[in-house]
Amino acid sequence: MLSFDILEYRERLRKTKQKMQEQGIDVLLVTDPANMNYLSGYDGWSFYVHQMLIVIADEEQPFWIGRGQDANAAKVTTWLTKDNIIPYTDEYVQSTTKHPMDFVSDILKQIGQANRNIGVEMDTYYFTGKCYTSLIKGLPNARFLDATSLVNWVRIVKSDQEIDYIRKAAKIVENAMRIGIDMIQEGVRECDVVAEIYRTQIRGTDFYGGDYPAIVPLLPAGEKTSTPHLTWTDQRYKQGEPVILELAGCYKRYHAPLARTMVIGEPTELMKDLGKVVSEGLNAALDVVKPGVTCEEVELAWRNSIAKSGFSKDSRIGYAMGLNYPPDWGEHTASFRPGDRTILQPNMTFHMIPGVWLDSCGVEISESFRVTEQGCEVFANFPRELIIKKDEPEIPEPQAG
Repeated sequence: MLSFDILEYRERLRKTKQKMQEQGIDVLLVTDPANMNYLSGYDGWSFYVHQMLIVIADEEQPFWIGRGQDANAAKVTTWLTKDNIIPYTDEYVQSTTKHPMDFVSDILKQIGQANRNIGVEMDTYYFTGKCYTSLIKGLPNARFLDATSLVNWVRIVKSDQEIDYIRKAAKIVENAMRIGIDMIQEGVRECDVVAEIYRTQIRGTDFYGGDYPAIVPLLPAGEKTSTPHLTWTDQRYKQGEPVILELAGCYKRYHAPLARTMVIGEPTELMKDLGKVVSEGLNAALDVVKPGVTCEEVELAWRNSIAKSGFSKDSRIGYAMGLNYPPDWGEHTASFRPGDRTILQPNMTFHMIPGVWLDSCGVEISESFRVTEQGCEVFANFPRELIIKKDEPEIPEPQAG
């Protein structure tokens, strides 16, 4: 069930160990499920309980530690040998007297790693304060270092196989976006539209199926388009409402997010203006993407473009993305915003989502892309404009190529 050749996993591990050496880390505790997948292939809906990979500088393979009933998932989905898969019993699961990190501390003692420099992902969704206090108590002679995003930065430049998976995800999101826009009309329930979007995301294409995205479909309508992260209700769409659709295709945990804004019926002049400002700004930012450019330079192109129309935006306009699990498809590394001097390199992948949200409405138009040798490759092929749906949606067919 491996998604990549073992040689690719070994190369990822080599690069991770190189980062560890640079930061003075002997042992790395990896709790981010995307980083676990990246280094080992592990893929299961088990991140609601504590699990990790232990990467040791002088060991050929990582150790997987997780709940006993998930150990066979590790055997099925990873390249690790049986001896490197170490389960803990259910007495550690959501217990008030024992903690899985107590078990981890005992294992590290048994394999002679209790006195070393240990890196932990301090700022991840799945590493809690209790995890940290348990490790400190169990390993009093260890020196703990913050290794947040260490593996994430290794992930930021994708292999050709990873790029192929994102391209596949983009075909899925094209289908999901078209289905959503086709279904949205006056009188239709929001939840019914999302049901069909979900079906399309999971069905995939005739040639390959889809995976569950890390974020649910975001579909604010009407005044709720003034904020970006609302989902859906059982209310019915109304004539004249704007609707934002932020979706993603997902293939083998690799994402291709895409956002578009549509209006049911005739848009207001404000919506027309916003649509034009956002699409022109997005085009301006994409035009400057190429190797050697910094993230803040990309954001500046957007900021200068919208300033000509009197608009400003104080939040970032994009971020690195790719492999991930709920609750986010972003990689938590580079962002398009002032002060981020990350230099773009070929095969970095980003979601650029320069939305503008006002008090009464908002517009999002986004693209996922990779940095190429000369510029950028936009993954999805979908009209980059405010979509106006009267009797039939004004959605031009994608061009070939």
